[in-house]
Amino acid sequence: MTTQRICITTLEFPPDVGGVGESVARIARMMQAIGYEVHVAVFHSKQRKADTLRRSQCLSKVQDGLYVHRLYPAIRSENPIVQDFLSEVYFLLEQLHQQFRFSLFHGFFINETGFLTTLLAKELGIPVINSVRGSDLHKHVFNPKQHGQVTWTLANSDWVTCVSDALKARACVLVPELRSRVTAFWNSIQPLNLAHLPTATHHDRLQGTVIGSVGRFRDKKGLEYLLDAGAELARQQTITLLLVGDYADRERTYWQQQVADSPLRDRVILTGLVDRREALAYLPYIDIFAVPSLHDGCPNALLEAMLAERAIVGTDVDAIGEILRDRSNALVVPPGNSQALAYALWQLLQSPALRQKLGQQARDTVLTQLAPNVEQKNWAQVYQRVLQPESEPVFALSA
Repeated sequence: MTTQRICITTLEFPPDVGGVGESVARIARMMQAIGYEVHVAVFHSKQRKADTLRRSQCLSKVQDGLYVHRLYPAIRSENPIVQDFLSEVYFLLEQLHQQFRFSLFHGFFINETGFLTTLLAKELGIPVINSVRGSDLHKHVFNPKQHGQVTWTLANSDWVTCVSDALKARACVLVPELRSRVTAFWNSIQPLNLAHLPTATHHDRLQGTVIGSVGRFRDKKGLEYLLDAGAELARQQTITLLLVGDYADRERTYWQQQVADSPLRDRVILTGLVDRREALAYLPYIDIFAVPSLHDGCPNALLEAMLAERAIVGTDVDAIGEILRDRSNALVVPPGNSQALAYALWQLLQSPALRQKLGQQARDTVLTQLAPNVEQKNWAQVYQRVLQPESEPVFALSA
């Protein structure tokens, strides 16, 4: 049988730093292992500050057996507009198809990549899968300029996947006829070896009990509530609030002000943007891992903390609230509630035994319910349903 070529479109891919890129790389390798020839097209929808005037180009290379194509649309003006970029990307993606003749397109993130990918797939008569990751339906759908594209993309997808039941429910509210073509299942993660990682840069600055969080800190991460909770706890004992990552650029001034105004300001350590290996190197130093998100899809950082047997406090939102079970493998609190967050953190501060128990249960959960073979089976069935709609499904989909 001829190997089927698939093209995954994404805004980021390793070595780019970002959770979506890590997920795309993981899923691409899964589909390659099943037997597909996997191509990944990486592009952005707007000019970056460091970009200069240039002709359009596609830089392709084989990366761990995957065909990775980085699409760079032409920049013919000092102030290009979004539609110039997207129309150029469309042309470059169409050229890729003319060269490789893909059997299926798969867009990650509904707006930007999803719309463009779906438009091309429909014009070519090729099936298309789109994957909701979190902010696309939690945040971008509220942009009046993007709402129409988001709903059109959902409505015209042959299949849609979501990383949480909450995102699936919203997708079906936006496009009710999607109910027969949408599936929700969680990310997975490979077991981690924390024994051969670099030394964490700021490890010598950590004092007392370390409460840590990992990510790109922006509106959805609920950092205000963590600062409030930490300030309350710091009145009773020595703690360090370790933020592994950096503030989103456009919110940087706000977050710097929030920290400066907090009684906890002298106990906050922000590492700045780090690669995945260095981020993992901080996990053994974290006593309590906090995920105070207001919405967040299925964050890879949570799964990494679970593998590292960290005691976790997380909010009851998206996949975080679906994966974590209160007092079983974590403590779960309502989003946006500083008092509930502070009380949960306090319970773990007072009880190393509870931290150990919850950490062990968290690891057991991720090793069984979020193992790569579980996610791979789900993807295998989605691809089979789209590419061979008349065939019998070979795997049962999870919730």
